Amino acid sequence: MVQLDDITSLPRNLLIRCKAVLKAGIVCGIIGVLQMAVSTAAQACSVALVLAMDSSASVDAREHQLQTNGLADAFLDPDVVNAIEVVGGIYVTAFEWSGRYQQVEQLSWRFINDGATASAASNTLRQAGRGYTEFPTALGYALGHAAVLMKRAPAHCRRKVIDVAGDGINNDGFGPDSAYKAFDFDGVTVNGLVVAGPDSVPVDYYFAEVIRGPGAFVEVAGTYDDYAEAMKRKLIREIIGNGLASAG
Repeated sequence: MVQLDDITSLPRNLLIRCKAVLKAGIVCGIIGVLQMAVSTAAQACSVALVLAMDSSASVDAREHQLQTNGLADAFLDPDVVNAIEVVGGIYVTAFEWSGRYQQVEQLSWRFINDGATASAASNTLRQAGRGYTEFPTALGYALGHAAVLMKRAPAHCRRKVIDVAGDGINNDGFGPDSAYKAFDFDGVTVNGLVVAGPDSVPVDYYFAEVIRGPGAFVEVAGTYDDYAEAMKRKLIREIIGNGLASAG
């Protein structure tokens, strides 16, 4: 490699020009390294995902277990793990929600980028106990809590997605519309996973009141027995993105 000292014998005018070129090259090289580092960091954090699981009184013990295991199993699924690896990794946190002030952490923010980290997250989710059983459905408060968690994400990710699962409409405290006015959802897409049950009311409600942002969608599980497959489909769609979640 040519050093500055190697060209000191050149005529003064050429010496000045050569030094300028070399210095410019050094600066450009540093900038290039920084750009590569920024690019790598961006790829390593494709999406920040907040998962919110319904644990209100309408969810019995069996249904709650199906939800918990369904979410845990999703992170062991080869297609989900592959999606995570394809995008270079994701940040994830999860909590269960019911009443106005009943939000319980299931998984603190962590970076998942391969099968091992996905498996560790799955184990944590599976072992998370149920916090409450007797409270109503305060969906607006759940969304507000999710927005606060999103602000605490450990890194700035290219996309920000909140994933709300439930089997009913808001029946306690302010609703989703008020949450969207009171909390910062800038650049955040809110998707829903609805357990439909015997009628279409919850599904219609999630389409009309809950989902938010460009490309937001509702994934429907016919019953809690279908929850695991619905969660898998939903996670793959959210992780890969393809324009289905807004950029932050």
